[in-house]
Amino acid sequence: MSDIKVKFGNHLRKLREDRRLTQEELADKAGMHFTYIGQIERGLRNPSLVNLHKIAKALRISAGQLLPF
Repeated sequence: MSDIKVKFGNHLRKLREDRRLTQEELADKAGMHFTYIGQIERGLRNPSLVNLHKIAKALRISAGQLLPF
């Protein structure tokens, strides 16, 4: 199970970096704490659907674009 969290975290990091956002900036836009974003990116957290939606909105993408990795 942790393998999928790591893959997702790597994908999220790439999406964030492609938009030239720091973890702090993404977290602020999503209404989250930057340590939570960092934990997701390192595969330590399994974000809820609600949080996936918030992250997608902050990145200005569809939630579906977070998942194909």
